[in-house]
Amino acid sequence: MSLFKGIQPSNFVSLNKLNMKIEQIYTGCLAQGAYYIESNGEVAIIDPLRETDSYIERAEKDGAKIKYILETHFHADFVSGHLDLYAKTGATIVYGPTAKPNFDAHIATDNELLKLGSISIKVLHTPGHTMESTCYLLIDENGKEVACFTGDTLFIGDVGRPDLAPKGDITQEVLAGYLFDSLRNKIMVLNDEVIIYPGHGAGSACGKKMSTETTDTLGQQKKFNYALRESMTRENFIKEVTDGLVPPPAYFPENVRLNKQGYESFEVVKNRGLKSLNPEAFELVANEVEALILDTRNAEEFTKGFIPNSINIGIDGSFAQWAGALIPDIKQAILIIAPKGREEEVITRLARVGYDNTIGYLEGGFEAWLHAHKELDGIDCIDADQLAYMLNKGSDTEVVDVRKISEYDTQHYTQAIHAPLDFVNDSMIKLNKEKPYYVHCAAGYRSVIFISILKARGYKHLINVTGGFNAMKASGKFKLSEFAVQQTDL
Repeated sequence: MSLFKGIQPSNFVSLNKLNMKIEQIYTGCLAQGAYYIESNGEVAIIDPLRETDSYIERAEKDGAKIKYILETHFHADFVSGHLDLYAKTGATIVYGPTAKPNFDAHIATDNELLKLGSISIKVLHTPGHTMESTCYLLIDENGKEVACFTGDTLFIGDVGRPDLAPKGDITQEVLAGYLFDSLRNKIMVLNDEVIIYPGHGAGSACGKKMSTETTDTLGQQKKFNYALRESMTRENFIKEVTDGLVPPPAYFPENVRLNKQGYESFEVVKNRGLKSLNPEAFELVANEVEALILDTRNAEEFTKGFIPNSINIGIDGSFAQWAGALIPDIKQAILIIAPKGREEEVITRLARVGYDNTIGYLEGGFEAWLHAHKELDGIDCIDADQLAYMLNKGSDTEVVDVRKISEYDTQHYTQAIHAPLDFVNDSMIKLNKEKPYYVHCAAGYRSVIFISILKARGYKHLINVTGGFNAMKASGKFKLSEFAVQQTDL
């Protein structure tokens, strides 16, 4: 169990050695790893989340003081907690060479040693994912290299995508070349026993082939990570790393901007969002400010009844990533419908990806709306067996597959229209507003998101396939393309 209080990360890994403690705080919603390092009463936090009190409380429990806030780069997929943590602790924010933040920070030189208690942290400038990307090599009191915190330079099974920071003559191919050099000259020369602690794991949009494992040794990665093959040439590396990249989510540049320029305190964001509104006030505010109504209940509950024009993104999936991918304006005013007691969690997870303009939540949850006898909408559902029956009897209703391109290419129902949720604005124009469609994803989470978005835009005849593609495949009643693997639905 995590020693951190409040909204918990999904995974927690620790390594305790003499005069040194390393703790990985892995947050499944973002597939992101932050790190707590303590030695002889001094602490470094690497790539902290937006909510910072847990780090401070952890240091107090150790009788320690936070000395450094180490940033591996200007993150695109989440808003870091560096500024709030600095404001509360006075710890030094550290970036690698070439970083130019709009606030006070220590811009370290390549190979600079930062003392932390009885250990040292060596700054390794590793451009490639971005130009300022930096890894931090932990060296124990005996001078032994113990761990490397690789940010988005090296993942378990993959490396960082090089297409997020092209500028001028610095193309994604140029960045990929820098990444090749950084890996060969800075990382692969380390001892094979060094533990790799990456910035992300499977599910992050920052790489293509990341493992579900969140740590590994460098030696193992040299054996199994395609990007670290000794035989790989620079040209082949550039080709493999850039091949098959899909456009990054639209919120990525906004998160980079916030991380570089600054943002509102998380406490301010949280207090603004925790304004409870009864159904009448909720409805009034929604109309007055043209707020987005975001319903975070699970898909099954949502289909049975919801506020007209509300959008469903379930809190128990990859909520923050889908919110970032699908809400186009990061400054959009948002009203929340949450499972009771989880309002703060929703606000926090939105703030992690820069959606700070939550302006209130429905007091009493959706049940309060029901009791107030307000207007309702719903989504018709059909299971895989019923869908097969309808298609076999000659229904002219078409099937729509909203899974990602990679999932569709792996296997799909041969008669399906592919309209991936990731690119919903492009996908929706493939459909006719006046026609009915059966909509499926892998298991049901994303199809309901897709339908809720399109219903709010006037598509009134979309039917959800419960159980999704997994249920369709298991039924054996659908003609599928050649090869299949079981899909998750987050």
